[in-house]
Amino acid sequence: MENQITLQKRFINKKLVVDLICYAFFILFLYASTSKLIDYEKSELQMSKSPIITDFAFILVWLVPLTEIAIAIMLMISRTRRFALYASLGLMSLFTAYIIAILYFTDNIPCSCGGVLEKMSWDQHLIFNIVFMCLGITAILLQTKIYEKKMD
Repeated sequence: MENQITLQKRFINKKLVVDLICYAFFILFLYASTSKLIDYEKSELQMSKSPIITDFAFILVWLVPLTEIAIAIMLMISRTRRFALYASLGLMSLFTAYIIAILYFTDNIPCSCGGVLEKMSWDQHLIFNIVFMCLGITAILLQTKIYEKKMD
């Protein structure tokens, strides 16, 4: 009986951690997308100045915030959460790769981030993204364990 209670507590703790990480991604993606859409012209201008994504700025100015919103919504729906966690990690990985490319391979460093994220230095932004990537990996691993436990 005591062993059963310990297992239930571990399950609840894992679920709580996954929930908190999902909420953090939800807030991040909703905030970032809203900031980009509210200041659409500024986002478009900054993306068009990027030495890496210039040719795709007209698509990305809509695609990035809409993707962030879609992932944020999927994170709040239990049956799409697992996919949304992988999508969150994928999107953060793309953003991180972009930051690394900007930092190490270009001289021009425009930022098309919105709100407070825009106030970070590129190095701070890189660390921020890496932290969120680690959170995403943690949530995926815990979510997998939760899912496997439900299947038992």
